[in-house]
Amino acid sequence: MLSKKNKEALFNPLSKDNPVLVQILGICSTLAVTASLKPAIVMGIAVIAVLAFSNVIISLIRTTIPTTIRIIVQLVVVAALVIIVQQFLVAYTYDVSKQLSVFIGLIITNCILMGRLEAFALNNRPWPAFLDGIGNGLGYTAILVIVAFFRELLGSGTLLGCHVIPQWCYDHGYENNGLMILPPMALITVACIIWVHRARNKELQELN
Repeated sequence: MLSKKNKEALFNPLSKDNPVLVQILGICSTLAVTASLKPAIVMGIAVIAVLAFSNVIISLIRTTIPTTIRIIVQLVVVAALVIIVQQFLVAYTYDVSKQLSVFIGLIITNCILMGRLEAFALNNRPWPAFLDGIGNGLGYTAILVIVAFFRELLGSGTLLGCHVIPQWCYDHGYENNGLMILPPMALITVACIIWVHRARNKELQELN
C-alpha cells in the first residue's frame, strides 16, 4: 500500500517538493484567504478534497482521454468537484463560504491542481494519484495555515476569532499590527517562509 514511491508521493509535498514553497504554485489563493485562520483551513480542506478526488478520477479514465482534449476533460472534472464542495460549504458553513467568496470557484484554475493532473494523475494508477493529491493538498494547506496563523495573531490579536493576546498587553501599550491583514503582508510572510525553508534545505538553493 505504501511503497517507497507512494511514500514519496504522499510526504515529499509536505516539505521537499512543497507546491507553494518549491514550485511557487497556488500563490494567489495563499495571499487572498489568509487574513484569518478559519477561511484558510476551510480553503485548504476544499483543495485537499478536490485535488485528491480529481487525481483519482483522471487516473481512472486516463487511457480513454484523447490527448487533444485532455485539458478540457480535466477542467470539467475539477469544476464538477468544486461545485459539490461549494454547495457543501454553503449548506454547512455559510459564513465561511461568504468569506471565501469567489476563491472557492477559482480552485478550478488553481495551478497546483492542473499541474498534478498533468504531471502525475495522467501517468499513474488511482492509488498513487490519490496519495499525491492528499500530499500536495496537505502541503498547500500547511502553508495557508502558517501564514494565516501569523497574520491573524499579529494583525488582529485573535486565533480562530478568539482573543489570545491578554488585555494587560494592550494596557501596557501593545497594538495590533494592522499591516498584517493587508494583502502585501501575506506576500512578505510567504517570502519569509520560503527563505527559511530554502535555508534549511541546501539542495533547493540555486547554484551560482
